[in-house]
Amino acid sequence: MSDNMKGALLMIFSMACFTFNDTFLKLVGPQMPLFQLLFLRGVVTTVLIYVMARRMGAIKLRLPAADWGMIGLRTASEIGAAYFFVTALMHMPIANVTAVLQVLPLTVTLGGALFFGEKVGWRRFLAIAIGFTGMLLIVRPGPEGFDTYAIYALGAVVCVTGRDLSTRRMSSQVPSMTVTLSASLGVLLFSAVATLGETWVPITQRDALLIGGASVFIIGGYLFSVMVMRVGEVGFIAPFRYTGLLWALLLGLVVFGDWPDAITLLGAAIVVATGVFTLFRESRARRRT
Repeated sequence: MSDNMKGALLMIFSMACFTFNDTFLKLVGPQMPLFQLLFLRGVVTTVLIYVMARRMGAIKLRLPAADWGMIGLRTASEIGAAYFFVTALMHMPIANVTAVLQVLPLTVTLGGALFFGEKVGWRRFLAIAIGFTGMLLIVRPGPEGFDTYAIYALGAVVCVTGRDLSTRRMSSQVPSMTVTLSASLGVLLFSAVATLGETWVPITQRDALLIGGASVFIIGGYLFSVMVMRVGEVGFIAPFRYTGLLWALLLGLVVFGDWPDAITLLGAAIVVATGVFTLFRESRARRRT
């Protein structure tokens, strides 16, 4: 199997793990306060990531101050993303939330141009504008069809964009598992403080199994996403991240009986098409440099 095929499979597995994590959280959500849910998942996830990172020798604390600044910014973005995304997930069909997140390659490209002066040609700017039009079809702003919780999904997009942009500014000496552990610990501590304002509910055996499953799947998503960056060509592999939407459509239908309407599917198709084009153009630009 070629490195590109290995990378494509790892990306597909990563997206599947993240989507199964979302599904398990959504199944628990109606019975449990938000921060209790994040805290319980965070305990399991942080412990497992720490054990993995120690075994891999991937915990490195002696880093330049600039890198720690980016790790701190990324962790804060991860906390915001977790809050906004899980809130949206509890109130929207999983496929709709996932479809909104598919705009990320476009927002990261735009953010790189605005904040870091990265060169973006007119074709990619046009693709970004068209992609945002597709996103508007998904969230449906206006008096009719507007879902308030779509704002939370857009908030998650902003936070994940900040997370990815801060990751770009880290030096190569920062281990991926150190960054992942920091993010997981940050979400855990934030949710621990936030639970002080909630009334905890009893944890059933079903809830414990679902939270444990979500923790395992999100670690799988993190692990595969790290592995995928080490094989193959990014330009070939990156578009396979959109398989996350296919997983969300499938699980949304099978588990929750949800299927997006035609306008939402059209918006998602536009976002995916412009995202793939943007990734392709970015890959070509990198090869030229």
